[in-house]
Amino acid sequence: MKNVTRRKFIGTVVAGGALAAGPGRSRGTAQSGPALLGGAPVRRTPFPSWPVADAREEDALLGVVRSGKWFRGQHVAAFEQAYAALTGARGCLATANGTSALITSLAALGIGPGDEVIVPPYTFVATINAVLLMHALPVFVDSDLETFQIDARKVEAATTERTRAIIPVHLGGAAADLDTLVPIAQKRGIPLIEDACQAHLAEWRGRKVGTYGTAGCFSFQASKNLNSGEGGAILTSDDALLDACYRFHNNSRGRRNTGNDFSYRTTGANLRMTEFQAALLVAQMTRLEAQARTRDENAAHLTSLLKAIPGIAPARMYEGCTRNAYHLYMFRYDASAFAGLTRAAFLKALGAEGVPASSGYSPLNKEPFLEDALGTRGFQAIYPKARLDAWREQNRCPQNDRLCSEAIWMGQTMLLGPPQDMEDIAEAIRKVQAHASQLAREATA
Repeated sequence: MKNVTRRKFIGTVVAGGALAAGPGRSRGTAQSGPALLGGAPVRRTPFPSWPVADAREEDALLGVVRSGKWFRGQHVAAFEQAYAALTGARGCLATANGTSALITSLAALGIGPGDEVIVPPYTFVATINAVLLMHALPVFVDSDLETFQIDARKVEAATTERTRAIIPVHLGGAAADLDTLVPIAQKRGIPLIEDACQAHLAEWRGRKVGTYGTAGCFSFQASKNLNSGEGGAILTSDDALLDACYRFHNNSRGRRNTGNDFSYRTTGANLRMTEFQAALLVAQMTRLEAQARTRDENAAHLTSLLKAIPGIAPARMYEGCTRNAYHLYMFRYDASAFAGLTRAAFLKALGAEGVPASSGYSPLNKEPFLEDALGTRGFQAIYPKARLDAWREQNRCPQNDRLCSEAIWMGQTMLLGPPQDMEDIAEAIRKVQAHASQLAREATA
């Protein structure tokens, strides 16, 4: 879909709906031509919008405005207490966003120049940017094709005497293989920082993710299942680490600093959450579990439908993943089962049927921002050329390359409607498959 902008893509879906007579779904369209070529689309109604808000959020924000206390205070403290209780964590620190949570955790653990941090190549760029901002080297470990997660079986071989942290990402809301990762970290004395930014309420063996590692980082950015526009949090059971995180995120000032104490012992930054964000989050949490249950039920139903379609392989969960947050519903697409229809053409045809989807991440280990960072004066001063050349050779991830060429995503809001929506998604895919030869010819004409 490189030549189709997001706006044009949405416009195609809306235009397809406008061509059909009347509101609602177009049932029995499997026999009609594909919507992209003038047929009736499977869906004419949009999927649920996001965010969901009502008087709870309005009252929360108005209360903060009227209080005149907008700086970190009682609302942030209330959120931290509530989120720790929800996840079963001993301690929680609210931050400005998920990236801030990662940066703060790395800084508090003393990660810096010359260090290596193990990361997956299939994640949002913030995971890697946080490492680079510490002037540490991100060491990529290939993806597990079936689960979309870091291949935990390959992590130990990637560790060296310079490895100072491991950051697994619970991608899409499913859990990485913590049964393998936690023992590696413990045996080698390496901090495990869980990037759970997409995994609110996700569980590994009945326990919330983000509570297994030295620290767990969350995001409350606008697309996330728990949303305050921007926001983040760190979970940890280590009181000393929590204090270090607090100092770093609060411009070097500790929890017990008074307003008149201007003595500093460590470096830091301003990465605090505001009262507005916290008040929104407390209100959003009142419907979080109900929304999660709806996603659980719809995702299970959708998976059962898609498994029956040749060429569609829903992301597999590890046996230990007892709850998937479903921030993303992900599957792999095999063009050979669709008459050679390219993934880009498949996505375009699916969108025309009223089912928007995307192709997901590109291979981060090949993106130009890495060479840009390594070419800076700071990195050049820290790392010898031989080390950087070896790093380039090491960071090849063939399974991830394949994953990036096959992956398809649907957002979490598509799982918030009635079960019939899942039927529509499956029908749209079956319809595209039934007309794949025609669509492939038109795409190459």
